[in-house]
Amino acid sequence: MADICSVCGLPRDLCVCGEISKEQQRITVRLETRKWGRPMTIIEGIDPKTVELSRLAQKLKSICACGGTAKNGQIQLQGDQRMRAKKALVQLGFPESNIEVH
Repeated sequence: MADICSVCGLPRDLCVCGEISKEQQRITVRLETRKWGRPMTIIEGIDPKTVELSRLAQKLKSICACGGTAKNGQIQLQGDQRMRAKKALVQLGFPESNIEVH
């Protein structure tokens, strides 16, 4: 017997809960200046209950070729990675219309 998703009631291989949760999130990508004028890209608005932030941060760091971390419900990437981060988030399945870049 196939595993059944407790949220949508479909079999696990047909489950759409992850895609629905990605479409409902409003993501903000902004640039912040840190100590000694260093730029830091901050990604906010991703629900940590539906998406594992540390794993997503690892993928973004690899794609953007930079350092960073995931803490306090946000992902921080070193440097000005706003456009690369937006493009990577779209590749990872987040809708482009829900990603706002400042």
